[in-house]
Amino acid sequence: MSQPRVEIGIDAQEPERLAPFWAVALGYKVGDLDRAGVYLDLVPPEPSLPVVYLQKVPEEKTTKSRLHLDLYVTDPDALVSGLVALGATASGKWQTGSEGGRWQVMADPEGNEFCVCEAS
Repeated sequence: MSQPRVEIGIDAQEPERLAPFWAVALGYKVGDLDRAGVYLDLVPPEPSLPVVYLQKVPEEKTTKSRLHLDLYVTDPDALVSGLVALGATASGKWQTGSEGGRWQVMADPEGNEFCVCEAS
């Protein structure tokens, strides 16, 4: 079996508004919106990294996404501060795992949950 290509989709009501946030969060660049105005690609800094795209979903969508991203960085406090400045919100206090490590649950400007985690 061949190696699958990984693409990660993030629901968005306004992909063009949300793209700069996720570009900074992931270290990607904002790509192009497709002709139909539904998909906006984020371009990874290295071709081996997964493709990430924002997918326009109806505002009335009520189904909770069952997937979220964990962003591992060596300076999580700096990333959290930078993302809050871009419109993210922190949910509660930093969490600490039973085997060490810590993370902060966050939400992007449209409420999509993700975590900023300390890389060991």
